[in-house]
Amino acid sequence: MKTLLDQLYIFEMANNHQGSVEHGLKIIDATAKVARKHQIKAAVKLQLRELDTFIHPDYKGRTDVKHIGRFESTRLTMDDFQRLVEAIREQGLVTVATPFDEQSVQTCQALGVQVLKLASCSATDWPLISAIADANRPVIASTGGLSIYDIDNLVSFLHKRVPAFALMHCVSLYPTPNERIHMNFLSKIMRRYPYVSVGYSGHEAPDNLEVAMAAIAKGARLLERHIGVATPDIQLNTYSLDPEQADQWVAAAERMRAICGASEEKHVIQNEKDSLRELQRGVFVKRNIAQGEEIRPEDVFFAMPCAEGQLTSGEFGQLRAHFAASRDYVTGSAVFEAPKHDTMRLIRGILHDAKGQLYESGISLGDDYTVEISHHYGLPRFRETGCILVNLINREYCYKLLIMLPGQKHPPHMHKQKEETFCMLWGDLTVNLHKQDTQESVNMKPGDKLLVPRGTMHDFATRSGAIFAEVSTHSIVGDSYYAHPEIAELDPMQRKTILESW
Repeated sequence: MKTLLDQLYIFEMANNHQGSVEHGLKIIDATAKVARKHQIKAAVKLQLRELDTFIHPDYKGRTDVKHIGRFESTRLTMDDFQRLVEAIREQGLVTVATPFDEQSVQTCQALGVQVLKLASCSATDWPLISAIADANRPVIASTGGLSIYDIDNLVSFLHKRVPAFALMHCVSLYPTPNERIHMNFLSKIMRRYPYVSVGYSGHEAPDNLEVAMAAIAKGARLLERHIGVATPDIQLNTYSLDPEQADQWVAAAERMRAICGASEEKHVIQNEKDSLRELQRGVFVKRNIAQGEEIRPEDVFFAMPCAEGQLTSGEFGQLRAHFAASRDYVTGSAVFEAPKHDTMRLIRGILHDAKGQLYESGISLGDDYTVEISHHYGLPRFRETGCILVNLINREYCYKLLIMLPGQKHPPHMHKQKEETFCMLWGDLTVNLHKQDTQESVNMKPGDKLLVPRGTMHDFATRSGAIFAEVSTHSIVGDSYYAHPEIAELDPMQRKTILESW
């Protein structure tokens, strides 16, 4: 369900159908053409109001009260909405609707609408919010005009009650000038609600493409704009896109998506490595050196060009020790030696990555702690199997942080004396609990807790990296019993490296 909302472009029809099903079908057709051209996941969004009860009897037919005349003049029947919903579905688009009253929520369910949208003006309408939650559909909520307190209430109520939930940064000014967009607020709500998909719903001028690009650059997973089709008799409002503008809007957003990349990871391709190597200095010998003779810093100089496979000045500087030549060298020749990754270099790289995850998560350790690197199959295989334990408190009760690097796993083991609870802080973690002849797999996300009773064999792994707290009874060295004989036979100090600081 959550994937339905991810990278979704929402085209809001609102009342731009002008009360005409045929005109609404034209808007749907135009939207579908844009979606197919750019190969995007797109939705058409309708608005539903049960006008017989939505408008007070004393105000029906009034033209001096804002919005009432427009709503009444663009009224559609249930059959009309059914035709529009079927057309959206037939075009391969996602069906989304904004119900403004409880009866319209039921109508959306009867129509088979896939996603319900909560408008900004309804985001504090708790009877309606409750009805939307009870519909058990994915929900997208706009936040125009809401205080952070209002947004907190909304997220707290909805995100665990519906199959999927997305929050849209929105400014309810029509059209919205750039100085009122406040796109940095999108970053704030992404940090505040890391478990919620966040997007941007725009009302800026139709020719303003920079705002959508800024939203994508900030990390918006959904984008929304109003769309319509102008005719000699129908003029679009100042914040709705026509099909050509919609095409340009999507193209701009997709350009920025390509610039930003598919994830936060950096992928260095071989061409980039080759380009940099052409500018790096290689290592050359100052004198004749025989095979087996030590190569010392005073025996070399650094210059370009650096050949393929040649030792670079940077690699030489990291070796930090003398090493023996694997061949004979004559004065001025290039040095072709493989850097030897000693234990200190391995540990330093591990600690740098672990610190990076702590910085990224915003978790501070303070000054009083010790660090254990658990390397069950040795330091060279640590990034495959192992974890880092940061011991903070170990009295009758114990508190420590466990840090796992991307793709890492921890082998099956149990504790006979210690009972522990895992509290997930950052990243992802899958814990397997082995109970007699069964295995229970638990996928943990930040905020989740999991009890591991004494005597329960368990293992865990992460895809993108993890930081979690272990809260337990007193931790005792030697109280870890491993299922794999190769590990079980090791002394605890053979599979650990302990550091007083890092």
